Amino acid sequence: HEPATFTILNFPVPSVDEAVDELTKRGVSFERYDFPGLKTDEKGIARGQGPDIAWFKDPAGNILSVLQE
Repeated sequence: HEPATFTILNFPVPSVDEAVDELTKRGVSFERYDFPGLKTDEKGIARGQGPDIAWFKDPAGNILSVLQE
């Protein structure tokens, strides 16, 4: 299996902060990005350029996200 290099599934959530906090408690690690035009905060959440979103990888290395509705 070769993991996808793009987001393959978005999970819409009412609050991305609450979802990240809960998933972090359960052992999920969120991706951190620091690129021009794409920066995440200390929790791994990108804010201010569309909906708030945080990315993480599934066990196979595919990229998933929680996305604020």
